[in-house]
Amino acid sequence: MKYTFYPGCSSEGTAKSYHHSAVEVAKKLGLELKEIEDWNCCGSTVLSSVTGQFAADVLASRNLALAQKMGQEDVVATCSSCYAILGNVNKKFADEKFKNNANDALSKDSLSYDGNLRVRMLLDVMVSDVGLEKIANAVVKPLKGLKVAGYVGCQTVRSLREFDNCENPTFLDDLLRALGAEPVDFSHKLKCCTGIMAMTSPEITISALYPILKSAYESGADLIATPCPLCQMNLDAFQVKVNKNYGTNYNIPVLFFTQLMALAYGLDRKAAGLDYCIVSPNNVLKQWA
Repeated sequence: MKYTFYPGCSSEGTAKSYHHSAVEVAKKLGLELKEIEDWNCCGSTVLSSVTGQFAADVLASRNLALAQKMGQEDVVATCSSCYAILGNVNKKFADEKFKNNANDALSKDSLSYDGNLRVRMLLDVMVSDVGLEKIANAVVKPLKGLKVAGYVGCQTVRSLREFDNCENPTFLDDLLRALGAEPVDFSHKLKCCTGIMAMTSPEITISALYPILKSAYESGADLIATPCPLCQMNLDAFQVKVNKNYGTNYNIPVLFFTQLMALAYGLDRKAAGLDYCIVSPNNVLKQWA
């Protein structure tokens, strides 16, 4: 199975562990991820307020135009925000006026895009294309006894509504179960973490994170797993401030689902990116890492 791979900016910063583990796990499963050459920021969630929506859309379009030059394979993103932005811009190319204006801008970079690629999320590719049976068959160190709160976040399945159930998603829990882990009954799996608002209004983010961590803790989870870099960063980096503000003592590791796949596939802690975690997973994962 071949895909064009869009890593996104977080893969070089806060979500290096996601990038490393995703690439290593893909190799194990026989997925060929061809990284888009000279890719740029997807436009992120705040860029349009600075540059205007059209300029932000063209920025995302450039990635799709570069991907098209590489072939017609589906474009796969690991980041929920990148997936949402690239996917929504991709749909705008069905509008001839937008398509013409965007291609006029892209022509300044000797590029064009016809709007015919498909944008996918890695979690969707894993479950829909690879399949749970193949994912389970690759496991050499089952995550037996590990209780995991699968935190899907608000963007992953709701932004484009093209895979899983947007109101009651099961893909993440199904995948965790295939690894041998035990997904807990986690009522806050779709709650918003406030995303990038954490940078400008951290007090709002902290108030949003508290019930998510509380729900994971009360469900008996050993750790939280997510497919979203913003969700992972906020829950991991702000956990200390949540404890300070609410008098709690949460110490719940927050990992990407690909990190757990790497461990279940017998890869070492470097391949799993465990050293990038702020809340240490060492005690919880000592049986596998």
